[in-house]
Order: sequence, then C-alpha cells, then structure tokens
Amino acid sequence: MGAAVADDVFDFRPGAQVPLSGAAGETAATQALASAAYRDSSMEEILKADNEWHKSTVKKGKISLFEPNLGEAFARAVKERMLGGGRKPLIQSFGMEPQTVVEHCLAAIRIRKERDTRLTMIMVVSGLLFLPGLLLWLGVFQLRRTIAGASDKRAGALGTAALIAAGVLAVIFLVKLPFTGFWALYLRAMIVAPVIGWFWAKRVCESTAKDLRDRWDSLLAGGGVGAKVPEAVPRNPNDAAAEQLRQGLAKLTAEQQSNFVFYAGSRGILGMGTRWGSWHLAEDLVPREPLTEVHPFRSWDVIRAIHDRLPQLDRGPLHTGGFTKPTVKHWIVAHVGKGAAEVSRPEGPEVEAFTVKPHEVQRICNERHFDSGDRHYLGVQWVTWSGQLVLTMLVTVTVLHHTLRIDVTGHALGPVNGVFSSKPAAKTKTISKTVRFWETKDIKLPLVDAQEVVRLAVRAPLTWFPDGLLDYLGGKLVLPEPFGLRHAWADQPWDHRFMADDALRAAVPVLRVVHQAAIKVLEEHGVDTEKFKGRAGVLSGGVQEVSPRKADAYDA
Repeated sequence: MGAAVADDVFDFRPGAQVPLSGAAGETAATQALASAAYRDSSMEEILKADNEWHKSTVKKGKISLFEPNLGEAFARAVKERMLGGGRKPLIQSFGMEPQTVVEHCLAAIRIRKERDTRLTMIMVVSGLLFLPGLLLWLGVFQLRRTIAGASDKRAGALGTAALIAAGVLAVIFLVKLPFTGFWALYLRAMIVAPVIGWFWAKRVCESTAKDLRDRWDSLLAGGGVGAKVPEAVPRNPNDAAAEQLRQGLAKLTAEQQSNFVFYAGSRGILGMGTRWGSWHLAEDLVPREPLTEVHPFRSWDVIRAIHDRLPQLDRGPLHTGGFTKPTVKHWIVAHVGKGAAEVSRPEGPEVEAFTVKPHEVQRICNERHFDSGDRHYLGVQWVTWSGQLVLTMLVTVTVLHHTLRIDVTGHALGPVNGVFSSKPAAKTKTISKTVRFWETKDIKLPLVDAQEVVRLAVRAPLTWFPDGLLDYLGGKLVLPEPFGLRHAWADQPWDHRFMADDALRAAVPVLRVVHQAAIKVLEEHGVDTEKFKGRAGVLSGGVQEVSPRKADAYDA
C-alpha cells in the first residue's frame, strides 16, 4: 500500500501527532533493542546477534578514524530503513513496539547531534584556524589507530610509542624554532591549539557519553526512560520536515498493525518464527442418516465458529493460573522465496492502510483452497515473557472435492539475542600493584579515552554534510532483509526450558478447541462426524507427546 493511503488514514485526526511510548511498548524486547541506539561499543558487536536466517553486514569505510560505533551505526540504519522516503516494506514486529525503538533512535541521534554541534565549534576555533597542526596530530592518531588495530601486541605498543614520540618532537619544536616574529607564534599555537581543543572536546564527549549510558542502563533496568522527539511535532503548517517525520511514524504504526504476513519456506512466517509442529484432520463430508445430503456451508462458517471459541482459552474450571488473554486475528499469508531479499505489500481497493478489508479476508477464506494466490489463516497468539516469547497457533480450513481438512500449525519466535541485553560496564584496566607487584588491582578508566575524543571530534564537522559522505569514509551497518526489528535478531526458544514448555503445552488445548468448534458446525449442517471425532481423538492423544521439529523442512 502506498504511503499516501497510510497517511490519509491518520491525517484526519486534529492537532499534531506526538509520538509517545505507551505501556504496550514497555517490554523487555522493545527496551533491549532500543538500548542499542545508546551503546558505545564496536559496530562489529551486532554481528554476534545474527541468527541462521538473518545476518547483518558491516561495511568498512576508507579511514578507520571515521568509523562509527554501534549506537551511531544502529540508530542511523534503523532511522533510514524505517522512516526513509523510499523505504521497502517492513515485517511486523510481534511482541514489541517498533515505533518506540525508532523514537529512541531519533532521540539518540538528536543527543549526538547536539554534541557534534559543540564539537564542530571547537574544531573551528582550535582546528580550522590552525589547520596544519591539526592535520599533523590527526596523522599521528590515525597512524596509531592503524598500528594498534593489528593483532600483534608489539604493533599496538609501537602505535603508542609513535604517539609519545610525536609529543616529544612537538615539545622540542616549541622550545627551539627556526622562525621569529608572527610565524614563530603561529607555529607554536599550531601545535598547542589542537591539544587545548582536545581537552575541551573531552569534557563535552564525557558529558554526552554519561547521558547515553544512563539511558542505556535505564532501559535495560526496566525504567523505561522516555524518548524525546520534538522534531516530530510540526511547529507551523509549513514545517515540511516535521510533517514528513510524523507521517513516517504514522505509516510505521499502520504497517505494524497489518493483517498481511509472508511465508518464507523453511524460514517460517517472517515475524512469527519457524513452524515447529503441525496437525491435520481430514475426512470426507458424508451426510448423517437419514439425511441424503449435507446442508450447504462454507469454510468461513467453520472458521467463524473457531474464532468465537479461541478467545475463551484463558478461561477454565479451576483458579490455578493458565493462559493469559490471547490475541485472535485473521491473517492473509503470501508466499515468498526462502532467500527473498524483499517483500511487497498488496495495493488496491481491497486494502486500506496495509490491512486487507474484512470482506476480502472472507472471500479468500472461502475460495483460495488450491492453486496460486494468497491464503487465509486464523491465528491465536500469545506474547509472553515481557515480549521475549511470541507463540502463534494458526488454523486453516480447506475443502477439496468431498474432503474437509483442518490444519493447525505452531510457530514460535524466541527471545532477542543476549547481545542486546548486556548492561553498560564501567571501563577498567588491570595493573600490577606498585609494591606487591605480584598482585593486581583494577583501576577505573574515563568513559571516553583520547582516541575516542579524536574520533568524535573529526566526525563532528562531517555530520553537517549528507550522510553518504560519512558512510564512505567510515563505513556503516547494513540491516538484514527482509527487515523487521523483532525477527532479525531473535533466537530460538528451545534453549530456554520454560519457554519451550510454554510452546509445547499451548498446542493441546488449542487443538482441542479447534476440533470441538469445527465438529459442532459439521453436526449442525448434517455431516456424519463419527470419523471426524475418531480422528480428532487420535490427534488429541498424539499431541500430548509433541516435540519441536522443523516442520517446514521436507525430506524430499
């Protein structure tokens, strides 16, 4: 569906649309992913979160001194991918609020932009006016960074030695100059001014680093620090940038609520996870004696009866806990290739704001049982473990010739990779004690070291240019496609004992409710249900021994 339609749906609301992080977004999965926008670790760390199907890519730049850290790269990549003007369709993020993550990315970008504004002023005063000296110091730092990046420890020590040697030569140069007058003063200032600017920049960088780390820690501690995005609120009717951002967030919300999903072969349904189990009940439609024919009905009649029963799964005869309230929804599922790099959403009069209209859903349910085209599934979904586990059971009813078939399949999406759950650790260094040299102690290091101050300072002026320049010089993060925040970095739930138990236990009651509702409809329409009941009994017994397997990996 085009952006214009999605925007039209939201534009009728009066006043500016202010993005707020509601309670629905305050979940473990949402906060873990949002914390990535504030991190200061290496960009390569996100590669540890890759799973079997979705892999991020780190594109190296030309000069390592301009390389972004994880927070800078992640926030920019997510913003461009989810709010960019020509962005591709997104995969829904079940179990979390993607808008909250995007808002935190925008907030992190704004905080860094404010820091870069001050650093740019420092670079102009202490760097641009004394450009030769600045270039000399940058050359030394780049040499040290290049040498220190080598795996050989001697090479790292050599880089530090080069920096010290440069400092000694600078002192000698200041004491004894071959020039007098103005040039002597300028040459001395040329060496000293960048150093003074470095100390000034260090204070700015440490203040911002502390703010970013506090937000990172607060999110993972469950504090749910709010993301401030004032640039998303139009200040006047001609504020095109804010209006575009507001509409981008509205479009993101509309796409998140879409009832159209994609089945990618053995990768499962994108956003819901792989299919770990499937159960099938198929018998002929034979009239019950003394009837001579079955009363006419359609697949939608069976699906509607199942739909009415599934929301009651949280009720039971005993007050001993049980299911949480499930979400029951009709889904239209399209097939895409296992290796598809992108997906496309349907357009036309039957679609509104990325959502297939109810009458079209009913038509697909009744008519799309064979051959090409999208298919209908009825889904019951639980988002548990604070959004870390998404369980989805899908039901589809098909009729071919005289055979009615009911398929129930289970999908599971596990927790967000542990890389996103690591809290900020204090920077320390282990050294030997002065007297008892055989013993060691940990000393606390500053949040921002000398090399990091230089990196941030030289990047700051370039942030005012188009983003492609910094991408070229320093590199960037490329997100896995088809992209969705939740499934891109999700692990399998089977390594977590209780999550696995929850997935397996949910199958039995769902299967029984589905069969009971379907058999009741068949009886009301004069169908002999003896074989259906017998087959349902067999499945009900067999499902008690259920175990997870790769149900979509056919051994053919």
